[in-house]
Amino acid sequence: MSNPDAGRVAVVGLGAVTPLGHDLPTTWGGILAGRTGVGPITQFDTTDLRTRIAAEVKGFDPTQYMDAKEVRRTDRFVHFAVAAAQEALAQSGLDIPKEDPTRVGVLIGSAVGGIHVLLEQLDVMASRGARRVSPFAVTGLMLNAASGQLSLLLGVRGPSLGLATACATGSHSLGEAAEVIRRGDADIMIAGGSEAGLVSIAMAAFDNMHAVSTRNEEPERASRPFDADRDGFVVGEGAAVMVLERFDRAKARGATIYAELLGYGATNDGYHIAQPEPDGNGATEAMLAALRASGLQPTDVDYINAHGTSTKLNDAIETRAIKRVFGEHAHNLPVSSTKSMTGHLLGAAGAMEAVFCVLAMRDQILPPTVNYETPDPECDLDYVPNVARPAEVNVCLSNSFGLGGHNGTVALRRLV
Repeated sequence: MSNPDAGRVAVVGLGAVTPLGHDLPTTWGGILAGRTGVGPITQFDTTDLRTRIAAEVKGFDPTQYMDAKEVRRTDRFVHFAVAAAQEALAQSGLDIPKEDPTRVGVLIGSAVGGIHVLLEQLDVMASRGARRVSPFAVTGLMLNAASGQLSLLLGVRGPSLGLATACATGSHSLGEAAEVIRRGDADIMIAGGSEAGLVSIAMAAFDNMHAVSTRNEEPERASRPFDADRDGFVVGEGAAVMVLERFDRAKARGATIYAELLGYGATNDGYHIAQPEPDGNGATEAMLAALRASGLQPTDVDYINAHGTSTKLNDAIETRAIKRVFGEHAHNLPVSSTKSMTGHLLGAAGAMEAVFCVLAMRDQILPPTVNYETPDPECDLDYVPNVARPAEVNVCLSNSFGLGGHNGTVALRRLV
């Protein structure tokens, strides 16, 4: 007999480190309360910047999750990934040392990887000379360091990959990890995104692009997706991880299955390295591809966690793309941007927002878009303004669009 669950992928564990908290319950509580993690930057001097605000992870102690020696040899983005993965694994009920190590893989993406290590060692070389550069500089800065470190810590030997598609990284990492399971190369994948890109050079670049909010005097109101008075995104940091498992296997062991990752779509605008295509063709095609891969009709979708960056271009173009994909259903379809509270976690954003979709389905509640005060005629959908809303939520899409023209949409379903 054929296996009716063949090709299905279960979400069995969730973990996060965000500007709202160092674990998922704290983070989700903050989201539902409409609390923001945005505030003045404390990690470096912002005197020469127009933008002096960000969504920082504060008070995080990596030695709670890793050996102190390993902490010194690795970057902040690795520390976040390890912490989020540990939470997700604890939730999954899996005993990884008892699993076949060749059937467990890791795919943690990042937009910039170990940029803290890179900048620190550049300073060492400039001030103290080449002979004082750490021999761990290369392994600290490489983008695949999070996946490599997790594989090492867990003793797993399945597919171990790093992926970078700017702000679409988290979505692509989840989607590709699910495909690893579908094609039979692993039974379990620890997947997501991690980012610690809050460094002065990156903020200066975003500042000079005029891409980030300058609402320094009221940082909690700075990230305002879809609002007419939005003036740019707010950079954030953190990590989000899902444990994905072959569906029939998860069911057989009696795992708590939080959701099913149905499928995903990946496209490119083919238009501009930094600006979205004005008609939203790439975003439209990513959503349509996710629906096709998942066997869904547009009317099946109950909620979209939008890319919703709080920039003039993105929010209007994403709205346009949603209306093209969903037609009349778009005006009955709640859409919200949790970046209004977490800031933009760059390479971790898509994974974090997919996690929020799972929790929205679990708790039957829609996370809000906070700071939505003045409607924009170009953004005319239901953005779940300011207050979380109880709702029947069985199918979600999570959108992520990144520099380089990369687009990713993940489709998730609640088990009912």
